[in-house]
Amino acid sequence: MNVKRQSSQRDFADHVSAVQQVRRDFAELPSNAPVRLAKPTSNLFRFGDTAATSRLDVSAFTSVLSVDPVERTAEVGGMTTYEDLVDATLPHGLMPLVVPQLRTITIGGAVTGLGIESSSFRNGLPHESVEEIEILTGAGDTVVARRDNEHRDLFYGFPNSYGSLGYSLRLRIELEPVKPYVHLRHLRFGDASEAMEAFSGICADAEHDGQRVDFVDGVAFARDELYLTLATFVDSAPWTSDYTGGDIYYRSIPRYAGPGPGDYLTVHDYLWRWDTDWFWCSRAFGAQHPAIRRLWPRSLKRSDVYRKLVALDRRTDFSKLLNHYRGKPQQEPLIQDIEVDVERGAEFLDFFHSEIGMTPIWMCPLRLREKPASAGADPHVWPLYPLEHDRLYVNFGFWGMVPMRPGQRRAHHNRLVEEEVTRLGGHKSLYSDVFYTEDEFWREYNGDAYQKLKDTYDPKGRLLSRYAKCAGGR
Repeated sequence: MNVKRQSSQRDFADHVSAVQQVRRDFAELPSNAPVRLAKPTSNLFRFGDTAATSRLDVSAFTSVLSVDPVERTAEVGGMTTYEDLVDATLPHGLMPLVVPQLRTITIGGAVTGLGIESSSFRNGLPHESVEEIEILTGAGDTVVARRDNEHRDLFYGFPNSYGSLGYSLRLRIELEPVKPYVHLRHLRFGDASEAMEAFSGICADAEHDGQRVDFVDGVAFARDELYLTLATFVDSAPWTSDYTGGDIYYRSIPRYAGPGPGDYLTVHDYLWRWDTDWFWCSRAFGAQHPAIRRLWPRSLKRSDVYRKLVALDRRTDFSKLLNHYRGKPQQEPLIQDIEVDVERGAEFLDFFHSEIGMTPIWMCPLRLREKPASAGADPHVWPLYPLEHDRLYVNFGFWGMVPMRPGQRRAHHNRLVEEEVTRLGGHKSLYSDVFYTEDEFWREYNGDAYQKLKDTYDPKGRLLSRYAKCAGGR
């Protein structure tokens, strides 16, 4: 115990030194150039020109400082990946309340940019399990923001600010207990309305057929083929599947659906079940072809590898040139996540099948944990991503390419999605391309509340604004 305590104190002392250093580094960066983080990985899908930006070294904030198994909390550097965080917490029988699907998403990124997973119907979004954030603001100061201190406005306004107010250097987060294995049941539906109704009932009760449900998500393979996956922590398993080698997780869903024992995974493999094939996007690189898959090393079956391949393609326009020389139509990237009220979910799916035609589609229910501080308070607890705390939403994720037809407007399919989501009263995540006009953007994402925070914590505009970063191609 003493060794562990000393190690934590030493790590925290190193962290304090690193904070002092990053403040000095920030102050020395040119004031006439935008600032970006020098990070080896990214899960953003905006590939704008960043050549003229200054890079801030944040490599000192990539580790877990401590795990407290009694209080069920962890102190974590803001640039720590969930892969490293999970590796530190699972030996204690604990995990973060929400673990986004991709290994190299950082905890700071999930908080400032939002994250979601199959525990979100009971645990909300990653920022809701944060107790304290240490932030380097655009003004060059470091502040500690909590729900109950003088920086509570920044605590609640930091989610969905995308690094335009500051950068998280340290977070204290809640953890929850786990069991060694997860039992999966896949329920098939032939109609989207029935699937949405099932989401509502299962998420309200956190059970199905008398069995507790700890995780819920789903996949729509076609208009008349939808699956909801219900997963439950268990102490033991008669077997465990392995989707890190030749087998592919999403293809197992129809196979294990219906009567039968379902499927079993270790808790570790359940958390990363989508990462190996980047949901289903690995097929674009041939990684699902049996011959190629046998040669593709397990260590390279990872979302960050595929993302680097996409970035290379965007830089070189290789796929565009290939389509041109093959006489095939050009394709529009459609990589988005959106959220609508569960009662409008079937409408969105009907639109998507009719107007877009891309499958599969990921479905993940979520409900905010945090309630307004008092009766009559603004129902939008987290002002920059205004969801209401008493509603169940469904996130729909779709990632791929859609053929373009001659005469279609720029970003035709992306704009169709944005317009439909607005019509349905939903929102979309901002990690990918955004095509809203500036007026639309600020209306959808509470520009008034954002500007107050910007004036307070980045009064000189040292960091790019949220619109410039998310929609301005910068």
